[in-house]
Amino acid sequence: MQPPFDIEALSALRAALRQPLPGLAAQLQMSPNPRPGAERILEPGLDCRHAAVLVLLYPGDDDRLCVVLTRRTDHVETHRGQISFPGGSLDRGETAAAAALREAQEELEVQPGELEILGSLSPLYIPHTEFCVHPLVACATTRPAFTPNPYEVAEVIEAPLWRLMAPATRCEEVWELRGAPVTVPYYAIGEHKVWGATAMMLSELLTILQTEAYP
Repeated sequence: MQPPFDIEALSALRAALRQPLPGLAAQLQMSPNPRPGAERILEPGLDCRHAAVLVLLYPGDDDRLCVVLTRRTDHVETHRGQISFPGGSLDRGETAAAAALREAQEELEVQPGELEILGSLSPLYIPHTEFCVHPLVACATTRPAFTPNPYEVAEVIEAPLWRLMAPATRCEEVWELRGAPVTVPYYAIGEHKVWGATAMMLSELLTILQTEAYP
């Protein structure tokens, strides 16, 4: 079934984000294996660098819920060419929510005043870069007029949530990462493979939606 964009789904998501989240268990469903260190997010007082991303939901051309992703350019400092949510490091004294909104405005010219904040997903620890990533979930009632920053964004990718939830979209391959074979699950969106931290955050979002909004 291809669920429509509707207020009830967003209301169910908003309420679910205020309850205990599925967290690491849902994230690990799309984690590369082996990926030692992901569980460190549960350590009290974990020493890490902090970043935030915006998980932005909005109606697509057919009024079904979409989420926006970007393909990073080869000019950025980290994760060049990878698929990610709009986001980046927190500035000194900045909250995760403020950073996520600022980065989305800088990368895609998404105006914070046009968004409703629904809540946050669980933070995710990235062992390789020692970042703790904080995903902020927001929605827009109409499709934003995305204007990508050419230095940071090579391509805007609009992914329908119904497609991400389809079993055929979840794929798996063995890649060589840092000199070792790793089993990598990913979401296949057109020619793109959405994997790693982005896929892990998407996995928690989709777990919540499939449980609360589209059971």
